[in-house]
Amino acid sequence: MKTRKILLVAFQGQPMCFIHVLLNGLEMQAAGHECKIIIEGEATRLIPEISKQGHFLHGLFGQVRDAGLIEGTCRACSSKMQVLEHIEKEGLLLLDDMSGHPGMAKYIEQGFEILIF
Repeated sequence: MKTRKILLVAFQGQPMCFIHVLLNGLEMQAAGHECKIIIEGEATRLIPEISKQGHFLHGLFGQVRDAGLIEGTCRACSSKMQVLEHIEKEGLLLLDDMSGHPGMAKYIEQGFEILIF
């Protein structure tokens, strides 16, 4: 089997969409692929919610973080969604190389396939 490089980009702010990003990330890593997750757009708004003990995604998000799959979050969108301070407190990397947003060109140049949720 050929190992692939996959970048999952979460834009949607609905937990039921975000769960698929997390599950796919873990599955791809378990299958031996290099996988990274970027949290963008309205999805940044989910971080304060899922960081709370008792949220149904809390444990799964912890697994994904522990597995090293989170590449980072969009600085501009985190600011716009008013969650920047919380994301900094969580210790997530803020990505801002493209006018405050994470650019995709460097991932394409590194051979990543990009899937947007």
